[in-house]
Amino acid sequence: MKSNLSISEYFSYFKDKRLINVFIFGMSSGFPWVLIGSVMSAWLKDEGLSRSMIGLFGIVFGAYSINFLWSPLVDRVKLPLLYNWLGQRRSWILFCQCFILLGVILLAGLDITAHLGIAAALCLLIAIASATQDIAIDAFRIDTLDENESHKATAAAAMATSGWWSGYALLGAIPFYMADMPNIGWPQVYYFLAGLMLLLMSCVFWAKEPKSNREAVHAELERIYQAKLASTHDNHMSKIFAWLAVTVIDPFKTFFARNGVKTALALLAFIFLFKIGEAFLARMSIVFYKEVGFSNTQIANYSKLGTGIITIVFAFLGSIFNHKYGIVKGLFISGVAMAASNLMFSWIALAGPQEHLYAMAIIVDGFTQAWSLVAMVAFISMLCDRAFSATHYALLASLGNLGRTLLSSYSGVVIDDWLGGNWSLFFILTALMVLPSLIFLYLIRHKLYQLENSYHSKSGTII
Repeated sequence: MKSNLSISEYFSYFKDKRLINVFIFGMSSGFPWVLIGSVMSAWLKDEGLSRSMIGLFGIVFGAYSINFLWSPLVDRVKLPLLYNWLGQRRSWILFCQCFILLGVILLAGLDITAHLGIAAALCLLIAIASATQDIAIDAFRIDTLDENESHKATAAAAMATSGWWSGYALLGAIPFYMADMPNIGWPQVYYFLAGLMLLLMSCVFWAKEPKSNREAVHAELERIYQAKLASTHDNHMSKIFAWLAVTVIDPFKTFFARNGVKTALALLAFIFLFKIGEAFLARMSIVFYKEVGFSNTQIANYSKLGTGIITIVFAFLGSIFNHKYGIVKGLFISGVAMAASNLMFSWIALAGPQEHLYAMAIIVDGFTQAWSLVAMVAFISMLCDRAFSATHYALLASLGNLGRTLLSSYSGVVIDDWLGGNWSLFFILTALMVLPSLIFLYLIRHKLYQLENSYHSKSGTII
């Protein structure tokens, strides 16, 4: 598959205000991972918690793995007052952001060592609210482009990816700089992060709610169910059953019917396997940097600011490749790069805190993060039915998060109990974790090429 569209024409897509909205919401999506991820890991490390405990703290990210369970509500439930004011997607985004803000403020006022259980509960609150926000943000991105604009999908994925990393890495660098300043502790850092959260919340009012025929499709499906139930249930009960069927059953039935059961299961397995190795590395990376001997400022310079800038640049370069040569080829390349980047960190573990090696690793890792995220976001978006965009994207993305969050929560146990603290061997192991997904991708490549051709043919793109 090769697009004949020129690169200059492709870059003209980024002038679209809708894609700017996608970028801004991408920042809102990435920022909570700072709050309960890297910054929380650094705070816990400075408080003297073990690697195993810090790793287990990451279980709160399991919310991202199961958010598909309540994703139909984001498609169907109209929030009182907020819906009439902001519409379906933006109302859910703002609703979730209010809970994220509350969690951050409460964490800032907490003695974390004395109330570790409460801290974990607040992190869980932020994780659930953020995972729900992601459902609405991903649905907003899919809905914001018309069905005949699938040629802009990789551009939208690049904006979402660069936005996510701007929120996670660029904004996430600030607290590490602050932590090395005199008289500033982690609680003060969290009050500052609450202020950043307020700024992100204000962006909801700048975006425009996307148009959709989703409600008309849902109404027709409900009518069909009610007609079937009319002979066995009274009118009120048939309406309730019809609403539940369209909300809970139809999104999953549609996905399997659209792709076929075997292909659907194959797609789910690939998505689950793809980023497990990267997730194991990411969960322990801050702990590793601090143990090797890098300062908070160096972590901010390289892992946050450096990674963020590099990832944003490569997100656009990766989107060009995906646009020209196809999403499936982009997934292959990003998978190989993931393994290579993990081996770079193994080198640092052997050589010690050498900044030039750190910089090299960050460049490779930034390329990996960007390329894989753009390809995966575009890939999952391609599989979604617009009538159930929130549910379908959440179902697919949550499977990827299941490997990234639930299994990677045991990364501290692996390094402590299985490998005896051998960081170099740990990173080699994470590199090998990429291989099963690449084998799986190769085996199902022909079906994926068919899906990609079908997806782009809707917009008349020449491939």
